[in-house]
Amino acid sequence: MEQVLITLSLIAIIIICFILCLTIVLAALGKSLGVRRLYVETLLKVFEFGRKRIKSYAEMERHRPEQGEGDLDTAEGLPGEDSVPDTPTTPTTKTPDFDQVIHRDISISATEGITIPSKRSDYNLSWRREFNISDMMYFMKCGMECIIQDDVTQRFTAEELQSWNLLTRTDNGYQFISMRLTILWGAGCVVRYGILLPFRMVLCIFGLLFLIMSTFLIGYIPEGEMKRKLNSTFSLMSHRILCRAMSATVTFHNSPICKPLRGICVANHTSPLDVVILSCDNCYAMVGQSHGGFLGIMQRALSRATSHIWFERSEIKDRLLVSETMKEHVENEDKLPILIFPEGTCINNTSVMMFKKGGFEVTPIVYPVAIKYDSRFGDAFWNSSKESMVRHIYNIMTSWALVADVWYLPPMRRNDGEDAVSFAGRVKAEIARAGGLVDLEWDGQLKRSKVKDTWKSKSQQDYSKIIKAE
Repeated sequence: MEQVLITLSLIAIIIICFILCLTIVLAALGKSLGVRRLYVETLLKVFEFGRKRIKSYAEMERHRPEQGEGDLDTAEGLPGEDSVPDTPTTPTTKTPDFDQVIHRDISISATEGITIPSKRSDYNLSWRREFNISDMMYFMKCGMECIIQDDVTQRFTAEELQSWNLLTRTDNGYQFISMRLTILWGAGCVVRYGILLPFRMVLCIFGLLFLIMSTFLIGYIPEGEMKRKLNSTFSLMSHRILCRAMSATVTFHNSPICKPLRGICVANHTSPLDVVILSCDNCYAMVGQSHGGFLGIMQRALSRATSHIWFERSEIKDRLLVSETMKEHVENEDKLPILIFPEGTCINNTSVMMFKKGGFEVTPIVYPVAIKYDSRFGDAFWNSSKESMVRHIYNIMTSWALVADVWYLPPMRRNDGEDAVSFAGRVKAEIARAGGLVDLEWDGQLKRSKVKDTWKSKSQQDYSKIIKAE
């Protein structure tokens, strides 16, 4: 018996090693057997089954409240699954863009100030020529509406789902309303934590070591065509292995027609893993803030193989030096295209916020890229104020998968007489349109800093003009 167990263990180890080696080789060559696509399609069917079970439970609770909660699979008189309409489930949440808690009368813009409707059936300010104390009540109501639901703070929290994806990161308790859902949820935990997580961790460690060692060795090669080719080859191989470590399934649109080969590439920002997603299809030189810890190690490793630009956001001298370095980089045709994230911070995959003008002052031509993650398979948003980078990677690896679409957009040129701010806003709007994201003009740095006093005074001035009917 003992000999049989040893033999079976050896066979299992050989099979696991073979699968690991096959995955690494296929990833390095940029090939796929279609397993990840099949895995994603299977997950969608499982999610649909769970959605119908939750819908059935909601229907039962609405029509038979006197029965109590009970088990969906054992209760009598349940509606059949075939009778459940294909509509979003009642108890699940929706994204903030489609499920507005309230309808706000007044909108506040970072550039246009306060906007108020010209006509209202219950309260019309357009004809008033004197101030009444009751005027304040209407604006107090509008202020409370902005506090309850605004356009900014909800972009710095995890994106809400329209249906439950069987992950444990929820407090709604959907996994306990049905025996079948409980079994599916438990099996999913075993698969994600017991099978996928160890497999992904091995791939991730191998990919990181391969990236660090390859860049370390390439750093000793003199500048020239050979160094650039080696860096391009090993960079693509390393990032493709890291993508497999997250079960990433990425669909690139308009490649290689609009893929940037030089100049500046700008993209919306959801996670530091955006770099891994984009770098598995193209090589880039990075521009970003200097980090310590794990990210700092990766930044120093990447800098050995090619030119990257790291800076301290709080240092004005660094920002001026970055602009000069970027201009020199763009003018050199032998260097890689620069990848920048003009938002300057991570946004939760629902919108695009204000683009900083720095990168748009360097060159009149930029190459926009839109990235959109499918949040049903896992939350790709990194909230750097609440979790570390290692914790973020762990959350990704314990999710179902990382599914994303990437759109390479045609290069955009700055118009004659157009300033960098307007150019950045036009590029941002195009990225938002391509990725199906909400176009916002607010600064993403509001996640870390307070609202500027100039914005407050601008809104106060607009308010005073409104009540004076100017």
